[in-house]
Amino acid sequence: MTMTSTTTAASPPLSREDASGLLGQTMGLVAVTAGVFALGAYIGRDTSGGWAILWFVAAFAVLLGMNFAAQRSEQLAIGLLFGFGLLLGLAVAPTITYYVDADPQAVWQAGGATALFIAGFGAAGYATRRDLSALARSLFWALVALIVFGIVLVFVQIPHGALIYAVAGLVIFAGLTLFDFQRLRRTEDIRTARRVRKLGRAGFAGNLARSER
Repeated sequence: MTMTSTTTAASPPLSREDASGLLGQTMGLVAVTAGVFALGAYIGRDTSGGWAILWFVAAFAVLLGMNFAAQRSEQLAIGLLFGFGLLLGLAVAPTITYYVDADPQAVWQAGGATALFIAGFGAAGYATRRDLSALARSLFWALVALIVFGIVLVFVQIPHGALIYAVAGLVIFAGLTLFDFQRLRRTEDIRTARRVRKLGRAGFAGNLARSER
C-alpha cells in the first residue's frame, strides 16, 4: 500500500500566537474531557463489573469512530471525544469505587500523578525536536492490544498481569502523549488551527451543555 499526498501548495507555518492558541484550545478540551470522565465515574459508581466491560467496548468503538469523524466533522469529533471520556469513566467506575472504599488517599494520589504525567510528557513532546510520527501507528495498535489484554485479565488469571498491564499502559500513553503534543507544535496548516479555535468559540459551549463530550 502506498500513500499519496493531495496537498498542492505548502501551507504557511503556524505563528507563535496561533500555536499557543491551538495548544490552549487542546488543553481546554482535555480538561473538559477529564471532567466528563469524572462525571461518568460518579454516575457508574454502583454498576457491576459486567457493565464495566460493556462500557470499555463502547469506549473503544467511539475511539475508532473519532479517527473517521475528525476528517469529516469537527463538531462530531469533539462530541465523540467527550463521549469517550464519559464511557471510559463509566467503565472504570467500579474499580475506582473499590479503591475509594479501601484507600481513598490512593485515589487522590493517582489523580495527581496522572495530571503530572500528562503535563510532564506533554511538555516534553511539545519541546522535543526528534520526529515521533513513526511511533504513532505502532502506539495505536499497542493501545488496542492493551485493551484486549485488559479484557482477558478479567476472565483469565495471569501471573503479574496487573503489573504488566499498568507498566505497558504507562509506556503506551507516554508515547501517545509525546506524539500528540509534538504534532500540535508541528502543525503546518494554519487553517486547521483557525477552524479549531473557531469551533472552540462557537460549538464548544453547545456540546458541553449536552452534558457529554
